[in-house]
Amino acid sequence: MNAFKCLRTVMAATLLAGLCLSTAARADDQSAVDAPDAIVQKVSGEVLTLLRNDKDLQAGNTQKLHDLIETKILPQFDFNRMTALAVGVDWRKASAEQKKQLVEQFRTLLVRTYSSGLSSYRDQVLEFKPLRSKPTDTDVLVRSEIKQPGTQPISIDYRMGKSDAGWRIYDVIIGGVSLVTTYRDTFVQEVRQNGIDGLVKMLSDKNRTLEQAARK
Repeated sequence: MNAFKCLRTVMAATLLAGLCLSTAARADDQSAVDAPDAIVQKVSGEVLTLLRNDKDLQAGNTQKLHDLIETKILPQFDFNRMTALAVGVDWRKASAEQKKQLVEQFRTLLVRTYSSGLSSYRDQVLEFKPLRSKPTDTDVLVRSEIKQPGTQPISIDYRMGKSDAGWRIYDVIIGGVSLVTTYRDTFVQEVRQNGIDGLVKMLSDKNRTLEQAARK
């Protein structure tokens, strides 16, 4: 599976956090509400409510889908860290402007991929596992599992880091396959062949292709 196809699979699966009602109990005290797993569960419930109540979203309204992703889902991701990890050692070679472009193109790719799969799931159930962490931890793994009749459960794990901005997702792992690691192989090869600008162009071209496909 190439990196772009993997991204589509990962993001469509990650989307289930917004489509499926978690079976985990909601926390009442503020410290628990601010916990990384509680944040993911809270966003899940908010997105689910919007999708259930908005007929335009159910019909696949592109602008509303983008607005939902921009306001509810993307703020949960640390795109700077995610992009830096995906680019790997070559990130240090990039100029400030190149880094900005890489983050922007990677973020755009996520939006377009998310939009294309937003209405694909309805009946699956997402269960969160107990969080294994200490109060002093600044890097955790939030574990969950998708269950649907007739198939084996699929694990979806979120690597989250804590900063001054709070907890943010910087990697998603589907069935043991890391989004960041999968992309790194493709990015390293592209940089080796065409440099950082070549990688920016590759992402830009992919985004343009997805935009044109969405208009058809």
